[in-house]
Amino acid sequence: MSKRGERLQDRNARGKRRAAAQRSAPTAARTRAGGRDNAPPSRLRRWFKRGMFWGGALALLGLVFLAFAVGFAAQSLPSYAALKATQPGQTIVVRARDGRELVELGPSFGEWLDYNEIPENMTNAMIAVEDKRFHSHLGVDPVRLTGAIIEGLTGDDRIGGTSTISQQLARNLFLNNNRSFDRKAREAVLAMALEWRFSKEQILELYLNKVYFGGGAYGIDSASRKFFSHPATELSVAEAAIIAGLVKAPSHYSPTADVQAAVDRAQVVLRLMREQGYITPDQAMVDVSAVQLKQQAGQNSVRYFTDWVLPQLDIILPETYEPIEVWTTLDIGMQRAATAAIEANTPKGAQGALVSLDRDGAILALVGGTDYVASNFNRATTAMRQPGSAWKLFVYLAALEAGYTPEDKVVDTPVTIDGWSPRNSNGRNVGETDLRTAFAFSINTVAAQLGNEVGFGTVASMARRFGISSDVATYPSMVLGSSEVRVIEMTQAFAGISAKGVAVQPYGITKVTGASGDVLYRRDEPRKVQQVPDYVVAGATDLLQAAVQTGTGRAAQIGRPVAGKTGTTSSNKDGWFIGFSSGITTGVWMGRDDAKPVAGLQGGRAPAQAFAAYMRYAVKDRPVEEFDITLELPEWQLEPDEEALFG
Repeated sequence: MSKRGERLQDRNARGKRRAAAQRSAPTAARTRAGGRDNAPPSRLRRWFKRGMFWGGALALLGLVFLAFAVGFAAQSLPSYAALKATQPGQTIVVRARDGRELVELGPSFGEWLDYNEIPENMTNAMIAVEDKRFHSHLGVDPVRLTGAIIEGLTGDDRIGGTSTISQQLARNLFLNNNRSFDRKAREAVLAMALEWRFSKEQILELYLNKVYFGGGAYGIDSASRKFFSHPATELSVAEAAIIAGLVKAPSHYSPTADVQAAVDRAQVVLRLMREQGYITPDQAMVDVSAVQLKQQAGQNSVRYFTDWVLPQLDIILPETYEPIEVWTTLDIGMQRAATAAIEANTPKGAQGALVSLDRDGAILALVGGTDYVASNFNRATTAMRQPGSAWKLFVYLAALEAGYTPEDKVVDTPVTIDGWSPRNSNGRNVGETDLRTAFAFSINTVAAQLGNEVGFGTVASMARRFGISSDVATYPSMVLGSSEVRVIEMTQAFAGISAKGVAVQPYGITKVTGASGDVLYRRDEPRKVQQVPDYVVAGATDLLQAAVQTGTGRAAQIGRPVAGKTGTTSSNKDGWFIGFSSGITTGVWMGRDDAKPVAGLQGGRAPAQAFAAYMRYAVKDRPVEEFDITLELPEWQLEPDEEALFG
């Protein structure tokens, strides 16, 4: 390059440096003046960085601790051979109140199937419905774990379905079914330990041979033999779907309890198998209802009672695997009489239920249906049905507490409340009558007016005082029993009147003893709380006695004082009679499971007749007790203003 060119290049370079210096001068000035361009980080940014640092440190520490816990648990696990040899479940002997054995329950096991002997459809069905990410997770599904944490912190058991197959196996092998955050945490650690120690195939083999399917059946082979009369190696796709569907709720989806529920659940399993690619659409369309079920051996109605009390052991007992004896309140003679009364009086095609309580709430007899073998669905403790006019007890209790007496005059006349116009069952109105007669003959218009006067919320509150825990509506028709309740709840409420207004809590277990005879649990007598004054109890007893002496409940008479109330819902879908005598309170319900009408069903007929048939036996060794219906009214009580009430 020439010297002239070099000078020109040097001059251009100096010009560029001057221009750059001029551009940077304002920026430097702004920096000296405290401008924003090179401002220090904000306080929020500093806190964010610190939070990220410490959060990461804590997370790392947590992971280290978790890894240590899982590793320690994995090293502490029994060998695979030991886990195979350990059979789940325990022997439970259930005894009646006199000590006689009611039933002995224990686990039922089939043949142990190695992993390669288990039908592929069975493993696929179980994975599809219980743990679709089984092959990819490390024992805990993060999505399900989040649900478990929320459930543990909030107590919201509606979340459900949070456990993987590995977690379920850990629970079945080492833990109990208590729903707590601590148990969930231990379950998660043990599940990861199982995954660390054993292969996926080994975990599935253990799980499918040990999981509980209801009816005492542990493992798929026991379940297959129980429900289908053949070994699990011969399971079809439809049968595998039925078995896989049982794990969520064995008693609810059992084919022996509710065939349709089992079929519906199996169809859910088949749909999930199709969606996850385990079966073809054609295979998913298999007719599950065509599966041949094994005929079950005969079992008497005492199983309804044991089905109700045994789940309570998880609540009242600490974790134990030793054989135990459960001492109950059930009277064998009364149970037989109750079973016979229901079987003899329930209309053809209908079902029946009965609950009988002693004055302290002890269950003396409980029948959940006409045939336990055909259906172990417990209508006495589980079914939700409308009580009809039996609900009027709470309306009249509220009215009595507000100042009314059985002699007070009321008017049976057409009435409309918020657009609702109740009618009497005979379609007629009698005009002026008294409270006792209106109750005895179950006059709907009077009950509606009384409920409107005292307030529908007050009636609902009265029901809750006496043990109704089901949801109760507060619209006008609630006075005629439109809210659904359980038989055991209604019987509990009437027992409170028999107990002089003291709230009664039904119970079935008095004590539990271990293998050596040591007492593991003994029931404590609860504190007695009177829910209404004596004069209200006396008035209500007066009304209930009139219903049996002269009213709709005459068929319930047994030759000694009885107080009770009938209930019949629209179109004869439900029939009730609930009453008490000599300290025993008994509730009877009849109807169809599908809530279709039953020809001729009325509370004052078959239910009242079943009540009488049972109670004649139940009270035969008890002294006759006259009811105390003497009203000792408080000074504040005034005559009700009929004109204000009925206009």
